[in-house]
Amino acid sequence: RSWVKKKNVLNSLMSGALAGAVAKTAVAPLDRTKIMFQVSSKRFSAKEAYRLIYRTYLNEGLWSLWRGNSATMVRVIPYAAIQFCAHEEYKQLLGSYYGFQGKALTPFPRFIAGSLAGTTAAMLTYPLDMVRARMAVTPKEMYSNIVHVFIRISREEGLKTLYRGFTPTIIGVIPYAGLSFFTYETLKKLHADHSGKLQPSPPERLLFGACAGLIGQSASYPLDVVRRRMQTAGVTGHTYSSILLTMQEIIREEGLIRGLYKGLSMNWVKGPIAVGISFTTFDLTQILLRKLQHSSNIER
Repeated sequence: RSWVKKKNVLNSLMSGALAGAVAKTAVAPLDRTKIMFQVSSKRFSAKEAYRLIYRTYLNEGLWSLWRGNSATMVRVIPYAAIQFCAHEEYKQLLGSYYGFQGKALTPFPRFIAGSLAGTTAAMLTYPLDMVRARMAVTPKEMYSNIVHVFIRISREEGLKTLYRGFTPTIIGVIPYAGLSFFTYETLKKLHADHSGKLQPSPPERLLFGACAGLIGQSASYPLDVVRRRMQTAGVTGHTYSSILLTMQEIIREEGLIRGLYKGLSMNWVKGPIAVGISFTTFDLTQILLRKLQHSSNIER
């Protein structure tokens, strides 16, 4: 039993890591552009976003659009691995607690499993996210690499800074991860009930993941903006002390929708693509790994 369990955990860690890496690399240029808008007071529009991407490409070359992607990978690979793996574990825990092992969870525990998975991953990898935001908005000269950012922040601004913006992150991750996993699992279950097929096809998985991303993102977006402002405060010359004060200042300066939802339309493109790719990659990698293990077991 314990051997099988270890193998399952390893499976979901590996699948999660790959899922995160593939999804994030696919949307990295959009991600960098979004952070640049979130931390500046410039108005966001599709035209402006396109201009910014194009200008960056002309001035700094194509690969500059992926600047900070290695930092993203350092964060997203452990984050996705922990989140997907934790989700599988929480599903089983809640399943045995509510007494339906092996069967699909009912809606409320399904939401809880997702939220807990997101919270666990966010708590364990938070400083990496902070560092990534800093690297995305600063010139190359300021921080040369990830280790350098860690050293400089802790020396110049204190270790506590590495967890600045932590509260809005956790408050944001609960609806985001909860609703993402909830939506994806629910759509898969509905699909199985209605079509009679056990497994959805890859395009269907992409679609279910995209819906999950759309819902999860819209629910937690204002907190994402607040978190970015708090994280980059040391560089942009602002001082944001608390979530509410940060929100008040953003609303006062830029308005409710324009400020707190700035770049959301960009996220509606980016989020569904990323979440769709990540859920699909996770599921298919898991299926593949199980097949490989199964065939190696038969050969034994």
